[in-house]
Amino acid sequence: MKLIRFGLLGEEKPGVVTEAGMFDVSAFGEDFGERFFETDGLSRLAAWWSANGDKCPKLPEGTRLGSCVQRPSKIICIGLNYADHARETNAAIPTEPIVFFKSTSSLVGPNDNLVIPRGSEKTDWEVELAVVIGKKASYVNQDEAMDYVAGYALHNDYSERAFQLERNGQWVKGKSADTFAPLGPWMVTKDEIKDVHNLRLWLTVNGKKMQDGNTSNFIFNIPFVVSYLSQFMSLLPGDVISTGTPAGVGLGFNPQIYLKAGDVIELGIDGLGTSRQEAVAWTK
Repeated sequence: MKLIRFGLLGEEKPGVVTEAGMFDVSAFGEDFGERFFETDGLSRLAAWWSANGDKCPKLPEGTRLGSCVQRPSKIICIGLNYADHARETNAAIPTEPIVFFKSTSSLVGPNDNLVIPRGSEKTDWEVELAVVIGKKASYVNQDEAMDYVAGYALHNDYSERAFQLERNGQWVKGKSADTFAPLGPWMVTKDEIKDVHNLRLWLTVNGKKMQDGNTSNFIFNIPFVVSYLSQFMSLLPGDVISTGTPAGVGLGFNPQIYLKAGDVIELGIDGLGTSRQEAVAWTK
C-alpha cells in the first residue's frame, strides 16, 4: 500500500496510490499520524479500502502532495551512514551511529519549493531513505526491530552547512529550516519493498547527477538503527528515521557547490518514487 497526503499546505487529506492512480480516502476518517499507526491503521485502512475503494474519488493530475506522514513526534537522522560520504567530508568512519534531530516544522511536500534560509550561503542536498515507525519501540532487539517498521519514504535532508558546522557544531541548526524536509511522494508499506537494503538512490541538480548510491552500502542497517535508537528513547508510531546519504553532497566537492535560487533538485529511490524541488530565495 502507498499512502499519500494531498491538498493545501496545512490542510492535507489522506489518500492512497494504486496502479489506477491517486485516490481520496478522506471518508476513512483518519489522517496518517501517530494515532493511525498506533491503532493498526494500516490493516484497518486496507480492509476499508477493499470494501470502499470503488467509491473513492480519483485525484486529478497536478494535485499537490504534502508530507506523506502527518507531523511526527520527531525526525531522527543518522549522520555519515555511508562510508563514501564520510570520506568525502573528511570524517572518520563512525563506530556507532551519529544521531541528531531535525525539526518537524521543516516538513513539506515532495514537490514544494526549497526556501533558502535568510543569510544562507551553504544550503546543501542529501537524498535519503526514511523509515516510518509503526508502533512504540523501546529497548528493541535487532532481531525483532523490523516488526516496528511501518514503511519507507523518500526524503531530502537539506542542510545549511555553515549553520551546521561553523556555529559551534550544532547540527540541528543546519537541518531544521522551514522546507528542509520534503518527505514523499508516498509512504510505501514495508511488504511492498523486497529488499530495503538493496535500493538505488540518486539526486540531480539542474539535471546533473550528483548522488548515485545504494542502501547496500549502509554502515548501520535498519534493524541495527531501530534497535540502537530504542535504547536511548522511545520511538513512537509515525516517527521518521532518516538513514543517511551517499557521497555527492555539495560539501564534498572541491570547490564546494551550494544551492542558489532557481536551482532544480530532483531525486528518487527505487520503489519509493521521485520528488522535485525548486530553490527560491527567502522573503518576508
